[in-house]
Amino acid sequence: MRLAGIILVSALLTADAIGAEIPPAERRSGTSFMTPDTKAMQDDDTANPGMLWVLDGEKLWARKIGAADKACTDCHNDARTSMKGIAAHYPAFDKTLGRPVDLQGRINLCRVNQQRATPLAYESRELLALTAFVAQQSRGVAIETGSDPQLAPFIANGRELFMQRQGQLNLGCTNCHDDNWDKRLAGSAITQAHPTGYPLYRLEWQSLGSLQRRLRACMSGIRAQAYDFGAPELVELELYLMSRAKGVPLEAPAIRP
Repeated sequence: MRLAGIILVSALLTADAIGAEIPPAERRSGTSFMTPDTKAMQDDDTANPGMLWVLDGEKLWARKIGAADKACTDCHNDARTSMKGIAAHYPAFDKTLGRPVDLQGRINLCRVNQQRATPLAYESRELLALTAFVAQQSRGVAIETGSDPQLAPFIANGRELFMQRQGQLNLGCTNCHDDNWDKRLAGSAITQAHPTGYPLYRLEWQSLGSLQRRLRACMSGIRAQAYDFGAPELVELELYLMSRAKGVPLEAPAIRP
């Protein structure tokens, strides 16, 4: 497996041209690349470890916090109704900030502006739990991210970052996820990089994690300098990835190897 990975990386490094983006009709969720056992674990809420974070998020949704002594439910009522389809439109444009924010960013903005509480740390159990709870309400809903014309320049920025070669290995995201999807690298399937299940439970991590964590891990893997959590570049890259997955159903919290 290691030899196969070395051969594939060598081929990527020597490739001069960037392949075309995946046609919409051929776009597939990462679930389609998983083994039957992993798929079964994801599909069964009693076996999916990510549901533990969803349950925690449900409790946090109803908990009053901050100087305002408000809970999410005080503004948004029952999340099963008010949050259905919301995650399918994120990252979304924030008029006050003048830039897109992802779902984690929106939760923290609500904490600061509405609940007058401190923002939650990236990858903290609380932020992952609330994000998973909100995202889970949109399970099965087709992604609609990118429909807002105000997002166009930020999607372009994300696409440029996706295509850009970087790091000591001189690779771009596109070299794996457009040019070599459905092949294997070090024994693992190369997917099309559609973020349909975040936050998701990764067996490698033995924990739930955000898309930003996964993007940073990829950047470290090609020996590039990873952007800080919450950096605009990571949000723009997520925006591009979600926009190119338009029409694919959400499945959070997903499971991946």
